[in-house]
Amino acid sequence: MPVSKSVKKIKKAVIPAAGFGTRLFPTTKVVKKELFPVIDKDGRAKPVILLIIEEAISAGIEEIAIVVQPDDKSIFKKLFKRPPSAALFEKLSPENQKFSKYLVDIGDKITVITQTQQEGYGHAVYCTKDWVGNEPFLLMLGDHIYSSKIKKSCASQVLEMYQQVNHSVIGLNTVNSELLHKVGCVTGNWQKQNSSLSITEISEKPSLDYARDNLHLEGLEKDEFLSIFGLYALTPTIFDCLEADINNNVRFKGEFQLTTCLDVLRQREKMTGYVVEGTCFDIGIPDAYLQTLNDFRNRD
Repeated sequence: MPVSKSVKKIKKAVIPAAGFGTRLFPTTKVVKKELFPVIDKDGRAKPVILLIIEEAISAGIEEIAIVVQPDDKSIFKKLFKRPPSAALFEKLSPENQKFSKYLVDIGDKITVITQTQQEGYGHAVYCTKDWVGNEPFLLMLGDHIYSSKIKKSCASQVLEMYQQVNHSVIGLNTVNSELLHKVGCVTGNWQKQNSSLSITEISEKPSLDYARDNLHLEGLEKDEFLSIFGLYALTPTIFDCLEADINNNVRFKGEFQLTTCLDVLRQREKMTGYVVEGTCFDIGIPDAYLQTLNDFRNRD
């Protein structure tokens, strides 16, 4: 499909990192889950947030906003915007001295935005409205990292699909029924079998009965469904949807949610789902984090 000249290239990414990390308590009392270490293929221990940012940069993203709690702003700035003390720098190996400079260079691309009250994931996204402006943007979860099965990174795949369709795109993968209670799911009409679809419904953590009756797609196994992968290419209209919920105090489990607003966005504009050729690694749950520590380093 040819790329329309009117399609705006996505240059900005948003990473909400303002949650409490309650499922990883008590460690998250002292260390943000986005700063948990994961060993990369090269053997380097990297904080999760760095791996997410590297994923964004691999897709051509030029500016990145990290949404944090006010008390955590200095921590993220220290990681990316402040080099180590001269005494510490001298103790680093030449390779790590070079990597320290690399972090500061990345810091030039980063803006740290505070969410003064923890009102939910949707509210955290809304906090970036002024920074994003009237542009499409890439939204990334703060506790997921990705590994592509092809040469293009997972984020690149989603952004390329956005360039083709010129409306919001949600990255998807397949999940079995036992995970339905943890994820958002979609259904729709295949545009390209097992690759892309026009989304007709987004459902947050559906029951198995509901999913079987309403969300199953041709070509998938009986109890296999399409779930949200954690990468979104969104138009700025999402902020209008979020603002309406906030102004009308529309909450789910006490918080302003993103998923319900995505379904409103889908109704206002077209929305495409793209089955990402890659793996999503979750670090937000103890057992999943343990599995990630092994699988991410040993990935192909």
